[in-house]
Amino acid sequence: MLVPDPKVVRTLLTRYASLRIAQAECEKPQTARELADVSRALCVAMGAASVEDAIAEADALLIASRQTTGGGGGLSLAV
Repeated sequence: MLVPDPKVVRTLLTRYASLRIAQAECEKPQTARELADVSRALCVAMGAASVEDAIAEADALLIASRQTTGGGGGLSLAV
């Protein structure tokens, strides 16, 4: 299986989180469509059937990437 670029995954997670917040604050059809698109992209990138699984896989990928590159921070990357 191909491993997605951690930078792309981080961007997708950030976009997903931003859209979830925006949708929670004020539901709009455009935001819902964008959220659905980002959710699908995240699932495809991570090879997951659900967005919850994709987020868990993305979190694991980013943690592993951080450990191999020596990055720190200690913050959870899950949304």
